[in-house]
Amino acid sequence: MLKLYIFSDPVCPWCYIGKARLDRALEQRPNHPFDIEWHPFMLNPDMPAGGMDRRAYLEAKFGGKEGAVQAYMPVVREAEASGLNINFDAIAHQPNTLDAHRLIHWAGLEQRQTAIVSRLFKAYFVEGRDIGDHGVLADIAEGAEMDREMILRLLESGADADDIRARDIDAREKGVNAVPTFVIANQHVVPGAQPTDLWLKVIDEIAAQVQGTA
Repeated sequence: MLKLYIFSDPVCPWCYIGKARLDRALEQRPNHPFDIEWHPFMLNPDMPAGGMDRRAYLEAKFGGKEGAVQAYMPVVREAEASGLNINFDAIAHQPNTLDAHRLIHWAGLEQRQTAIVSRLFKAYFVEGRDIGDHGVLADIAEGAEMDREMILRLLESGADADDIRARDIDAREKGVNAVPTFVIANQHVVPGAQPTDLWLKVIDEIAAQVQGTA
């Protein structure tokens, strides 16, 4: 198996789209070589701990409502083309994602990372839930068969928060400046929400190389 590191943020729509496209390729190649690990990258590392109003955030980031609408038109178009429904109207709150990344980290210890990432994307982009809220995160954990009460205790304790911040900084220092970013076998970097066909090509090329050296 080859490690496939995915640097992502659960409030990043391109990460949601990129995962859907990769998932489609993996479904078509059930014998794919990838062992997937999700790694933290915070789009807004300076976001207040309690997050902020979504509209205020977008207007500040994109210079007003019209700028926000223009910025998200390609996202909506590509999401629909990828078979995804993003309900931007349902998103009232822009969260700080530090705690969501902590949950993804703990899920990795139980081999449940991808399940948690999927639920975080759905909660935020489809259901409009505040994934910075501890109760919401505990619900998501429980839905992936993790211990809800233990997750709540960990969230309240601040466990691993400094580690997540350090990993975010380390990723930036190593050249990750946008997400999603995929790193194959710690050697090959695939930036952005690449189409399913590209992933199929990558998987097939890896398979051919393995057969050639067998």
